[in-house]
Amino acid sequence: MEALLAAGTVFFLGAISPGPSLIVVLRNTMLGGRKQGVACAFGHGIGFGIYAISAVFGLVILLDKNPQIFQILQWIGILLLVYYGWKMWHAIITEKIDEAGILNSVNQQRQGFMEGFSIAFFNPKIALFLVAVLAQVLKPGMTIETKVAVGLLGMFIDTTWYLIVALALTGTPALDTLRNNSLIVNRVTALVLWAFATAVLVAM
Repeated sequence: MEALLAAGTVFFLGAISPGPSLIVVLRNTMLGGRKQGVACAFGHGIGFGIYAISAVFGLVILLDKNPQIFQILQWIGILLLVYYGWKMWHAIITEKIDEAGILNSVNQQRQGFMEGFSIAFFNPKIALFLVAVLAQVLKPGMTIETKVAVGLLGMFIDTTWYLIVALALTGTPALDTLRNNSLIVNRVTALVLWAFATAVLVAM
């Protein structure tokens, strides 16, 4: 119980910290509404959960023995941030709703899920965050059940937070405001994503 409480507290604080994940969830909610935002939240939660469970069962050992894996993940993460920034900058042209105002719901949800998953799964900083946190939480002799519970708790908290973000935004004047000012929002978001990519690149 102590391990779950400690890990849960840090998972929550990490989830609510602003970053590229939050921006991607907001973007999908703004473009596709509640369904696409929810799909993005679930995708991010699953990507985060894979990292959490992997970290519990020895991701730190893998990264220590194969530092090139971390570098590969870093480059993929940078490219994704640049790509999503490019999509946001040109969103008015490339993601404009057709004249009937109808988009394919299945494709929207698939896009939201994949963007949420990839922004989490290809973010090595999440792996390092989890390793740093879990190194303080996990103790020798801890049962497999406890380790699995810690990993699933991380996935649950991450998914729940971004679901709240997506659901709280839809059906409110805030979403209409974002859409009415979509050009400004898209351009600012693109610049922020590129700033994150540049910061990672400089830190390498």
